[in-house]
This record gives sequence, structure tokens and C-alpha cells, in this order.
Amino acid sequence: MKYLIKNAQVVNEGTVFSSDVLIVNERIEKIASSIKDAGADVIIDAEGKYLMPGIIDDQVHFREPGLTHKGNIATESRAAVAGGITTFMEQPNTNPQTTTIEKLEDKFNIAANSAYANYSFFFGGTNDNLEELKKLDPLSCAGVKLFLGSSTGNMLVDNEKVIESIFSNTEMVIAAHCEDEGTIRRNMEHYKSIYGDDIPIKYHPIIRSEEACYLSSSKAIELAKKTGARLHVFHVSTEKETHLFRNDIPLSEKKITAEVCTHHLWFTDADYEKKGTFIKWNPAVKTQKDKDGLWEALLDDRIDVIATDHAPHTLEEKQNVYTSAPSGGPLVQHALVAWLESVKTGRISIEKLAQKMCHNPAILFNIKDRGYIREGYYADLVLVDMNSPWIVNKENIEYDCKWSPFEGTQFSSSVTHTFVNGHLAYEKGIISEKRNAKRLTFNR
Repeated sequence: MKYLIKNAQVVNEGTVFSSDVLIVNERIEKIASSIKDAGADVIIDAEGKYLMPGIIDDQVHFREPGLTHKGNIATESRAAVAGGITTFMEQPNTNPQTTTIEKLEDKFNIAANSAYANYSFFFGGTNDNLEELKKLDPLSCAGVKLFLGSSTGNMLVDNEKVIESIFSNTEMVIAAHCEDEGTIRRNMEHYKSIYGDDIPIKYHPIIRSEEACYLSSSKAIELAKKTGARLHVFHVSTEKETHLFRNDIPLSEKKITAEVCTHHLWFTDADYEKKGTFIKWNPAVKTQKDKDGLWEALLDDRIDVIATDHAPHTLEEKQNVYTSAPSGGPLVQHALVAWLESVKTGRISIEKLAQKMCHNPAILFNIKDRGYIREGYYADLVLVDMNSPWIVNKENIEYDCKWSPFEGTQFSSSVTHTFVNGHLAYEKGIISEKRNAKRLTFNR
């Protein structure tokens, strides 16, 4: 297929410019101020709309295999393309967990047959699979994931000698969930002694505290500096942690990088009263001061990447009492439009947003031929209308769990078209059932 996108405001590499873009089969053939129809099968008039590279989400939980009552690779990647996300990297805490090369390839095989967006998977490090980790081909997956905090069952890595061995024995990106287990357990025991299992949700950011986050993050960073490991700290949630990261060198030269998630820059602890466990995440949504500090670090480049940590659970599960309600929520369909609200208010430029959601993930993970609007690159593209208001409700939610922490929210922008490898995967509310997703390849 040939698609010609006309009159778009192209957002790419720090600039916005008016241009046409010609897509031939899977790749971007030509970018120019004016392209005649060039035998295009479909011409899309993008007058007044922004054309961005497809969003690369480096942290999702799509629940397959083993937890598919919450969602699966097909349902959640469908929701992703509806939200302009064309590439995802999925986490290893499924059932069975992705802690052997065999289980890693099983996931790739599932995605090859069901994914609507491009895909890669993290290999999970544990206290006892170092020898398996050493066999990993750096070209085979996104990176290594370590859970250095609780809530992930037996994937918790708490043996400091093992952690140092993992840091010393891989050149791949090590992505870490950083919360100190001992601190969380002490806090939990204290509040359980007062409330039993029905702890008021307002105490969640006190149980999973700033201290727990900082202690774990700072230890991981210290170890990365000692061993020379390539460390990426997932979902930074506190202002204090942001001072652990640098902004005085280019991303391509950083050995230690950081990510922030949509929910930590949208909600605060003031929202627990209304939203309850529907905004229960690990790490927790914290204070306005933390939110402001995260914004500052994102804008001054101490924080490198924006992600979702999309993690669906059923409504029934989320409505349990505190100790039984799982942490996490669905976000891939609504993350981009949520961020576009901040573009509208001038808090972040659309060029900066493309840097954090498209370019930087491609740089950080060395993804080949994606993350930019360039001739010869894969045509992973998202077209957004900044003046197309809509309200999130159960009828337009694509997640298999059929709820969203944004229910009732009116967004002023919408995704109108999403291309995945040159295929029009989403158009004005309709998701194509044809799939053209690919396994990511890396320049490593």
C-alpha cells in the first residue's frame, strides 16, 4: 500500500514543520513540502493536525501468559494502537515468569501471532537464574528487568551479591523497579496493626514511601557506578530521587537513565479520596511536591523517558480491601492524549513530548529504524487532532478490563490515525483487524 499524508505538522527531532509524507509498503519513502499523489492508494489530508513518530512504550504488563483474565497481548496492543502507541516492551512477571530463554521465546511466539503493535520483551532476573541470564543474546530482547521491591511474588531480587553479579555480567540495559522491601514491610506491619487488611488508601504512599524509593534507587545507582552497568530506573515517583540523575551529558552517553510514568505526573495523593484503589500503583502516586519535582526533572532532562506501566486488573480485583487490591491500572489508550493536555496548556512542548515518548526510547534501547520520522525508517506514525474533545467512558474504552482511571475525564485532543509498519492500524475509532506488527531489532 501507498499512503500519502498531506499538509501535516510534522513533529520530529526538535522541530515542527509543514510537510507531506509518503509511505510505501512498510517504510517512509519521502518527506517533502509538497508531494504529488505519487500513485498513492490513499491520500490523507492532515491539515491542522500533528504527525508524530509512533509512541514507544518501554514498560507495559500485557498479562500473557497466565493472567489473561486481566488482558492479553492482543487486547492490550489493540488498545495501544488506539492510543498512538506503535511499539511496546513487556515485563516478565507473567505466569510462568519470563526467567528462562525458553519462556522468553514463548512470549515472542505469542506476540508474532497476536500483537497489533511492534513488540519486545524483558528477561526477568531472579535470585537464582544468573547462568541463564548470561546466555542472553543482546539482540534477542529489550533488556533485563529486576524487581528490587515487593508485590511481584518470587521475582523479588533481594540478594545483594546476586544483584551485583547481574550488574557485572550483562552489557544489556538493566531496568529496575526500585523500592526497598524492608522499609515497605515495616510500614505495612505498622498500619496493619492499626487497621487490619482494610487500611485506608491514603496511607499507600506512606507505606510505599519516599524513603523506600530513594533507598532502593540510590543503592542501585551506586552499584551501577561501581560495576559500570547500564541501568535504567523505571517509574521514578519522588522529587528526592530526581537528584540522583544527570542532565549534563547527552542521552547516548548516559550509563544511568530514568523514566517517569503518566500517572505520577497526572495524579497526586489528593486524588486517593475520590479514586481510591483505582489509582493504587507501585511505586505509589505521591505528593504535589513530588509531582512538581518530577515535572522539573522531565523538562530539564534528568528524566529521559515517559512510559505508562500499563498494568490492567479486573474491576472486581481493584475493588478489594487495601491489602488484597492489586497495584496497577490500564493506561496505553489514554497516555498520549493525557500528555497532550499539558501541550495545550504550554507546560511541555510537543517537540519535547516526542523526544521523551519516541526519540529517547529508541536511543536508550538502541532500537533499529524506529522512533523518528525519517526517510527509510519504518512508518510507525500517529496523527493527532488537538481540537477534538471527547470524554472517556466504558463504551469507548478498548482495554479488556473495561475500566480506566481516566473515566469521566474530558480530553481536548484525539488520536485520529495510527500506522504500524506502514499499515493503517487505527483510523477514527476503528481498529484494523489486520496485524502488521514486528519483533523489534536493535543496533547493539
